[in-house]
Amino acid sequence: MNQTAPVPRRIRATLGEQFVVDTTSALYVWEWPHYPQYYIPIADVDPAVLVDEQHEEKLSRGTARRHGLRAGGVSHPAAVLVYGDDAIEGLAGMARLEWAALDAWHEEDEQVFVHPATPIPASMHCARLAVSASNWTATCWPSPTHRCWSSRPGCRPRYYLNRTELSFTYLTSTSTATACPYKGITSGYWTAQIGEASYPDIAWTYDFPTRHLLPITGLVAFYNERVDITLDGQPLTRPVTHFS
Repeated sequence: MNQTAPVPRRIRATLGEQFVVDTTSALYVWEWPHYPQYYIPIADVDPAVLVDEQHEEKLSRGTARRHGLRAGGVSHPAAVLVYGDDAIEGLAGMARLEWAALDAWHEEDEQVFVHPATPIPASMHCARLAVSASNWTATCWPSPTHRCWSSRPGCRPRYYLNRTELSFTYLTSTSTATACPYKGITSGYWTAQIGEASYPDIAWTYDFPTRHLLPITGLVAFYNERVDITLDGQPLTRPVTHFS
């Protein structure tokens, strides 16, 4: 906790259709173990959008003065904490901005979703993979299977499959869309209805993933937690997560 590291890229953020953050001196700060938060030098936040709320808070990382954000007719109170001289090493004069208070965040010219993230790898191998539930098998053909995983502790791989080798007999597309800090915004979800059993939004795809994960473009993945997956004849244990 409270580990810091310099962000090696330019960070910008928009509010009300204008850039209000622009810095090459941001820090990653791990407020909890799973992923970091951006901390921005207050000098690199447009002062015209800051609303000093005349309130200080004693926090675990030091004393922080609270500000709101206002730009382009959009207002977000209590959206910024600016740390003072008693902050832990490296955080004096740094601002923590609520992620959702900004319209969009960018690393260099690429939008970042949900929270700061580092790229995760995807590997491709030819495997005989079966995805099944309630006596229905979605696929069982040897095919190029993309294994996508995160370096975050406790995260399991996801397996992305070619659409042409999937059975869509029991799958119905839905309007669900979700965002991932590593892969971007989904372009499709499917629900499986097998007899009386329903599996809402059990599979998804990214038609336009982030550039780091272009190999999974248009492929389909299933929640490991809610189906049975067999890889090269070996059944995989269903992980237990908040997706179960």
